[in-house]
Formats: sequence, C-alpha cells, structure tokens
Amino acid sequence: MTFKAVIFDLDGTLLDTLQDLFNTLNSVLSHRSYPTHTIDECRFLVGYGMRELVRKAIPEGARNEETIDLLLKDLMAEYADNWKVNSRPYPGIARLLDTITERKIKMAILSNKADHFTRLCAESLLGKWRFDVVMGQQTGIAPKPDPAGALLIAGMLGEEPPGILYVGDSGVDMLTASRAGMYPLGVLWGFRPESELMEFGAKAVVQNPEDIIGLLQ
Repeated sequence: MTFKAVIFDLDGTLLDTLQDLFNTLNSVLSHRSYPTHTIDECRFLVGYGMRELVRKAIPEGARNEETIDLLLKDLMAEYADNWKVNSRPYPGIARLLDTITERKIKMAILSNKADHFTRLCAESLLGKWRFDVVMGQQTGIAPKPDPAGALLIAGMLGEEPPGILYVGDSGVDMLTASRAGMYPLGVLWGFRPESELMEFGAKAVVQNPEDIIGLLQ
C-alpha cells in the first residue's frame, strides 16, 4: 500500500519522554503528600493528556476537580523546567525521518500532550526535520482516541485518511487511527505492550523504527 502521509504520536513513538514525565509526576505527588508510582506504573498512566495523567495518578477518593486543577497547575509548572532533562528521540528515529523527508512524504505529529509542550518537544528535539503539522491537546479539539484531531490534520495535509499511515505506541493511538479511517501501525519500543496494540486495532506492529521504512513505497 502506498501512503501519502504519516502521522506520528510523540511520547513513546518519536521521543522517549518517560523518565522526565515520571520524575515530574512523582515530584508533584510527593510534594502534595500523595502516593508516588513506579516507572512501569507510569507507562500506563500517560497517553490521555496531562489532566488525565493527574486524575489517574491520585487516589480515587481525591479525584475532585479542584484537586485535579491544583495538581495540574503544579505539574505544568514543574514540567516546564524538566521536560527535556532526559527526553531524546529513540534510536533509529533519525534515519526514519531522514528517509521520509527524502521521499517527500508528508509528516505530522498528533499528541495528547499539551500543545505548548508538544511544540517545544518537536522544535527542540526534532527540529532537524520539517513536520507539516504539529498538534498537541488544545481547547476545542477532542483528545485522542476521538478522531477529530487526526481528521483535522488529514485536511490540513490535503490527504484522504486511507492514504495516511498512523504510527503510535498505545491503544489510544490505534483507536484514533481506526476511527479516523487511517492505517494503525503499532510500535513496540514505546510505553505499552504488543497485546494492547493488537487489542485496540493495530493492523501491524514493528520492532524498530527502520522497519517502518519498508512500509513506505
């Protein structure tokens, strides 16, 4: 199949951001005297946006909107100082993006991370490559797995959904791709296991970024 464009998830797909998210989240929780989490637990907390990260991270009895607002404010402030201490592109991503660029295939990023941080990450850690669209979570656009953001990007790229390869590391991404009518490709180097990717609709999974090159004709 020939793909005219590729939409990438960010965290766990292009960038390994888990350590910085883990450190920031636990610092905020500890400061407010809430239980902290292991890094493996954190893998399953992220992916739905920063507000949902806070909601999932605190005990159920504390999940009122006032508390979530307070912790989200803390999280955003601390993450602003720590978002790129350890975060880096995964091995093999540079070659993949070089190849996509050489073949003149359109590229975009769609993340549930706050739009401001999504753009910071893209500009600072992926600035060598030109993405046609970079979009994080923002007011007025439903977050993944709602397909609204993916379909908006398809329109901005001028491509029909069936011609778009959607690459992500979580069930959220696979659902988003399926609901948008795109090709859901799961990656195994990210935050979630293969079982989740397959359960939520991945049509294929890859072990390494270089494996994606073979899918791009």
